Amino acid sequence: MRFERFDLNLLVILDTLLEERNVTKASERLHIGQSGASAALKRLREHFGDELLVPVGRQMTLTPLAQTLVEPVREALLQVRAALARRPAFEPKTEHRKFVVCASDYVTTVLMAEVIQHIAVQAPQVSVDVRRPPKGFAEVFDRGELDLIVMPEPYLTHFTHPRTPLFRDTHVCLVWTGHASVGESLTFDQYMELGHVVVRLGEDARAVMFEEWFQPRYGRQRRIECSVDNFSTLPLLVVGTQRVATLHRRLAEYAVRHLPLRMLEVPVEVPPLVETMAWPRHLQNDPAHAWLREQVQLVAARLDNRQGLGGAPTV
Repeated sequence: MRFERFDLNLLVILDTLLEERNVTKASERLHIGQSGASAALKRLREHFGDELLVPVGRQMTLTPLAQTLVEPVREALLQVRAALARRPAFEPKTEHRKFVVCASDYVTTVLMAEVIQHIAVQAPQVSVDVRRPPKGFAEVFDRGELDLIVMPEPYLTHFTHPRTPLFRDTHVCLVWTGHASVGESLTFDQYMELGHVVVRLGEDARAVMFEEWFQPRYGRQRRIECSVDNFSTLPLLVVGTQRVATLHRRLAEYAVRHLPLRMLEVPVEVPPLVETMAWPRHLQNDPAHAWLREQVQLVAARLDNRQGLGGAPTV
């Protein structure tokens, strides 16, 4: 199909070439063969009067013009995808649709599990694929591969997509009920003397989120004796030990209902955590997506009311 003498099929190829910066990889993703991708690149170069991709050493890089095309081309394709997915009306009981949600295991435990239960009743033919935040999640989000992402607000500060706060959480300490030296509360000195179980996220084994905040403020490092790459396992590693874990209050409350653990206040002032929901701007007015966002917010408010927290804060 042509639009003002331009073959619109070339937009999909251009988008992939701009992302991959490699003709072979682009052809593999598009399943068109390398010769087809090369021919398409030649036509694109003729249309724009620019090389678009130029070799630098053994790699290809984007020309200045190509760099200006990345965002508008991606946005145009996302808008087309959103338009094709639109229906005259959204009826939850009969809708067939899959939503991809990106959230940590902590958010999945304290929020998304109940969201999915709620959706199963309201829209039995709607499926939800919950995934952990990938490396470079912002780029994945911009490519339109996710419908929602729920993350701490600071991680979304520079996001160009719409977002709204979902819920606030604080931090507490967990110790085993058989811990010999801890009473009804923890002092700062006790906290520093104890061995800690922590969460390390990402490929960098040194990336301890809480440590990044704690060490500059208190000038000391906690004694880390055990670590895990997810939040949900953290309480299990405290049971039967003389260690302590610092984690989200909502997850800790869930843990103490199922494990022999006690919950204590953290003996330092830790700022509250604001979990925020963001979604692609091209889906802002999509009826099905608006319904999904409404269900997530509904469940988040229900959980807040259940805990007497009042609702999501504004930022």
